[in-house]
Amino acid sequence: MRGVDFYNAYEHGFARVAACTLPVAIADPAANAARVLEQARLCHDDGVAVAVFPELCLSGYAIEDLLLQDVLLDAVDEAVASVVEGSRELTPVLVVGAPLVVDGRVLNCAVVVHRGEVLGVSPKSYLPTYREFYERRHFAPGDDRRGGSVSVAGRSVPFGPDLLFDVVDVPGLVLHVEVCEDMWVPVPPSAEAALAGATVLANLSGSPITVARAEDRRLLVRSASHRCNAAYVFAAAGQGESSTDLSWDGQTMIYEVGELLAEGERFPEGPRRTVADVDLDHLRQERLRMGTFDDNRRTHAERTSQFRTVRLELAPPTGDLGLRRKVDRFPFVPDDPERLALDCYEAYNIQVYGLEQRMLAMSSETWAPKAVIGVSGGLDSTHALIVAAKAMDRAGRPRSEILAYTMPGFATGSETKDYATRLCASLGVTFEEIDIRPAAEQMLDDLDHPYSEGEDVYDVTFENVQAGLRYDYLFRLANHRGGLVVGTGDLSELALGWCTYGVGDQMSHYNVNAGVPKTLVQHLIRWVADSGQFEAETNDVLREILELEITPELIPATEDAPEQRTEDTVGPYSLQDFTLYHVLRRGYRPSKIAFLAWHAWHDAEAGEWPPGFPADKRGAYDLATIRGWLEVFVRRFFASQFKRSALPNGPKVSAGGTMSPRGDWRMPSDAAPTAWLAEIEAKVPRS
Repeated sequence: MRGVDFYNAYEHGFARVAACTLPVAIADPAANAARVLEQARLCHDDGVAVAVFPELCLSGYAIEDLLLQDVLLDAVDEAVASVVEGSRELTPVLVVGAPLVVDGRVLNCAVVVHRGEVLGVSPKSYLPTYREFYERRHFAPGDDRRGGSVSVAGRSVPFGPDLLFDVVDVPGLVLHVEVCEDMWVPVPPSAEAALAGATVLANLSGSPITVARAEDRRLLVRSASHRCNAAYVFAAAGQGESSTDLSWDGQTMIYEVGELLAEGERFPEGPRRTVADVDLDHLRQERLRMGTFDDNRRTHAERTSQFRTVRLELAPPTGDLGLRRKVDRFPFVPDDPERLALDCYEAYNIQVYGLEQRMLAMSSETWAPKAVIGVSGGLDSTHALIVAAKAMDRAGRPRSEILAYTMPGFATGSETKDYATRLCASLGVTFEEIDIRPAAEQMLDDLDHPYSEGEDVYDVTFENVQAGLRYDYLFRLANHRGGLVVGTGDLSELALGWCTYGVGDQMSHYNVNAGVPKTLVQHLIRWVADSGQFEAETNDVLREILELEITPELIPATEDAPEQRTEDTVGPYSLQDFTLYHVLRRGYRPSKIAFLAWHAWHDAEAGEWPPGFPADKRGAYDLATIRGWLEVFVRRFFASQFKRSALPNGPKVSAGGTMSPRGDWRMPSDAAPTAWLAEIEAKVPRS
């Protein structure tokens, strides 16, 4: 990064792009050039780096044989010169559609303009001549123009579909341009360009509208952005185009790796600019991780190595530009109700299948393992229990073969114990209580711990004696009664090291929750209840459990020290899961995570919340709070790797990742957080 300009999006790897559509004056290039420049100035004021306009927007797309008239072609040349001159003081790279005469033929071109210069021209490679299209009547195809040049606005510039425009002072912003039909062929120019290094793919489109064609465009744009690990900017012709035989909707959209960032109004009245901030770090990180992307490049190296690069400096704007994209508060939890329901359905059944398969694999003709599980009445053990119950149902085995144990300790509350008891009764599992306090007192006495002398010393030893004893009992019970211990600890706890190593909640025979972040657990339980996976009595208890405070219940509450709250120690799970996602899935720098977290969390009234999220729990965090808990995350994350290096098996659930050393995450247990903490210190303000 160029310096500490914390609130500036460009400093954090974003580039602002715009897909523009505007009323076209049919066969009036001078008027169209003026309209393009009007929108270009607005894009400049908005901090845009790349502005994409529709196909043939300087002439109009549907002007038929007028495209071959000298008057029209001369006027287009003058219009291009006008756009070039008008761009001298503007920041955005302008991508404008125009018919140009090249070697005695007219080609359908995208002219790339920046600060008073034409940087290059990309011709349309593939010309449709089917159904309503008849482009070869007027144009020559540009697919054979690789390596060429053309004279535009008084100078010779690179010409061909093989051009990359590298913005050197916005790291990662490499533009490629294709035109309309190029996107619809099996191997589009943009696919080769992406393999050659392009990150932002632009499409200037005429694309008359017919019923359902907009959905086809979305499918193609989304697919191209996803397959190419790229951003795709699409701008279609709209108002003003001839309606002699066709109609136009002016569709504009911006996708990033399959995710819709922004889409404009269709059939608009007047010009429209669809603007979004593309995350260039996201694109780079996806390509780093997906080795097959580069393998594919090597397969096509003969073609991709021949791409030419035009370099330019943008001088991007500084200061707080805002952030023109949605940032999810809960990246593991969708805001859309239908998407959330589908995610919960899939996540729950992934867990159920994992446990069912593990029990099946351990079974023989004469014996099948029981599921041994400790239940506290809290969220994690509740969810693990209902996963186990459904696994037994699917296997055709009685739920009584789930052996559930509640093991009250020194701080176990009557409320959670009651929930555990009621839940187990409603499910029909085998349920027992084992009071671990006598054994814990004996161990503390053997350790000569101050608590055994009557002192109120509630240190990590005091806590882990209880946590360790619970799992010691569970493992011995599994030996004694022929079962496997079902783990309950979740992904967030593993990331933060909030688990007791060895004979403790870090260990189990199979952990169904290992891939589930804390912020998703409550939604899974709510989905199980609301979708009627169990009997009404069970569903009612599940809804009550959702209201509980998150607490390990290991330290007794006193007048001076109220009930122990996990989040007072490890931080709000809402923030820590936010950080976890962007570390695990995206590999982002702490400063970028802080920037994103501030945009997601500084205003509780802004943006969307997941369905069912209680209104009274919708809080906000200032930058100082975000920074403080980010430091806690980094320290705990590095210090706790040794716990993750010895994880039991468990299914990956979220695309956001998991912590298994056999799957998504591998790192040395003795790595230090020094560089990450230094990055926070240098680049994240304290307030």
